[in-house]
Amino acid sequence: MMAQEHAYSLAVEKLLNCEVPLRAQYIRVLFCEITRILNHLLALTTHAMDVGALTPFLWAFEEREKLLEFYERVSGARMHASYIRPGGVAQDLPLGLCQDIYDFTRQFASRIDELEEMLTGNRIWKQRLVDIGTVTARQAKDWGFSGVMLRGSGVCWDLRKAAPYDAYDQLDFDVPVGTRGDCYDRYCIRIEEMRQSLRIIVQCLNQMPSGMIKADDRKLCPPSRSQMKLSMESLIHHFELYTEGFSVPASSTYTAVEAPKGEFGVFLVSNGSNRPYRCRIRAPGFAHLQGLDFMSKHHMLADVVTIIGTQDIVFGEVDR
Repeated sequence: MMAQEHAYSLAVEKLLNCEVPLRAQYIRVLFCEITRILNHLLALTTHAMDVGALTPFLWAFEEREKLLEFYERVSGARMHASYIRPGGVAQDLPLGLCQDIYDFTRQFASRIDELEEMLTGNRIWKQRLVDIGTVTARQAKDWGFSGVMLRGSGVCWDLRKAAPYDAYDQLDFDVPVGTRGDCYDRYCIRIEEMRQSLRIIVQCLNQMPSGMIKADDRKLCPPSRSQMKLSMESLIHHFELYTEGFSVPASSTYTAVEAPKGEFGVFLVSNGSNRPYRCRIRAPGFAHLQGLDFMSKHHMLADVVTIIGTQDIVFGEVDR
């Protein structure tokens, strides 16, 4: 979702040496954390449904609907938004959206509490997750795990802290880390990450400055319709941008973000034209799925479902 387009946009901006306005940076972070909550809600509750708890899944979709409406209000789309673009974001936040997001953060904390009341201390839930799919810190590093799969094994590594991008270096949040490296630790980390995302969202709303939401470069970002009506040059830039695109100096970069499922990286090579010479995606699920074999050893067949659920894999990104 928006985390993926965020990584690609950062890679293009790095090749262009482009500076993104501060307001656009905060908007990007705001929606990336909304995306994190969307992801973790789905991952946790479908995992619970696979193990045998249906109610959390039904609760979660009520909350996800509210978040997807925020997507829809800024981009017109509920899933593939194309909202984060090289140079900034597609358009500014509509009136009233910030207040609605703030209202959501106030009530959603209690929804997380309700999820925890149903699962965290549940005897059956703990029997299915504790000491299942254990991964040591060394194994997590050797297999190239990232995100919750890495932090669950006790490795405190989060790109938002280790290599901050956009406005993350101006925000205060904690990185939850596990101790046992089992499925239950990874569940607890995702719960806590949703709470930390709420902290980040509130800070973004409080600290977000006014100003531009796109880079002031008409060869990279299209002019507004009002500008096109007044300036022939703006009209020409708009026409060229949507017919030919923009050229990127010959160079290469690997740029990664802390996506909800782990490190999502883009290796981008430009030959100076308006099309990438090479674009390679580093998706976290590919490495995580490879670890399924050793994580499942000495467990029952039913535990494989638990392990796959806690890996939070989207099979589209492992189809190579």
